Amino acid sequence: MPQVSILDLAPVPESGTVAESLKNAVSIAQAAERWGYHRYWMAEHHNMTGIASAATAIVLGHIASRTQHIRVGSAGIMLPNHPPYIVAEQFGTLDALYPNRVDLGLGRAPGTDGKTLRALRRSPNDAEQFPNDVQELLGYLAEAEDTDTIKAIPGFQQNIPVWILGSSTFGAQLAARLGLPYAFASHFAPDHLSHALTLYRKQFKPSRYLDKPYAAAALNLFAADTDHHARRMMTSMQQQFINLRRGMPGRMQPPVEDIKAIADPYELAAVNHALNFTAVGTKDTVARHLTQFIEQTQVDELILTCNAYDISDRLNSFKIGAEILLN
Repeated sequence: MPQVSILDLAPVPESGTVAESLKNAVSIAQAAERWGYHRYWMAEHHNMTGIASAATAIVLGHIASRTQHIRVGSAGIMLPNHPPYIVAEQFGTLDALYPNRVDLGLGRAPGTDGKTLRALRRSPNDAEQFPNDVQELLGYLAEAEDTDTIKAIPGFQQNIPVWILGSSTFGAQLAARLGLPYAFASHFAPDHLSHALTLYRKQFKPSRYLDKPYAAAALNLFAADTDHHARRMMTSMQQQFINLRRGMPGRMQPPVEDIKAIADPYELAAVNHALNFTAVGTKDTVARHLTQFIEQTQVDELILTCNAYDISDRLNSFKIGAEILLN
């Protein structure tokens, strides 16, 4: 059985506030710790009114301060948005405050739209420097030497696990070449999962960080006492994807009885394809989905995410996941 973790986007519902969403994030992390989850992941997004995790390092520090032992990690920090030196200092600080609990996952996407990308003082071509930026960042952390002129303080010679995140084969090949752990965003980008995992494992080179591949993949989980309730929970996430594709991102919308009433067949087909790796239903139903996903991917870590509208539904979904996988 793989390690089991949670990815939380700190969603902001239509009827809620950012402050409430961040309090909910603490509640989920604390519950995940009680239930035996290995790690709590959080992702960087910008200019999205429905996601409260833009300042990822700050929120992860808050989560770590309100928990005892669960690992906290970025899934991820979008490295082209930041100087590698600053990222090294930020996560070096987190690691100094919460030793052996912090993971630094790195992505190369902007995590936002084109206009906001410019507000971040970056250009689309910055992503091409991602491999070099990763290696520069590693040079400020565990690979730093006493004789180095520039040191990340904190961060210098701290063994903070660095991950490569991706939704294509690019990140898989980079992680393999550098001997780093790899996580695939299959919860919204299912197409290249199998190929990426195969490439990562086949091309992996042992390093100072890992002697063998360590792969993780994400799965949406909407678990409830009835299939109808679980499917209804999922409609909030379906609406998020539909509105994003329409160029109308916003806060998370309440669930609806019939998603077909607000989306045309082409929109719904595209969204359901993106959400292909989703376990939805009762405990018995989602258990079959989870078991099948683990058997197919042979991942070392399964990352569960649940973008449901009500915090009670999200907590119950993660509780059911823990009952299936952690007990």
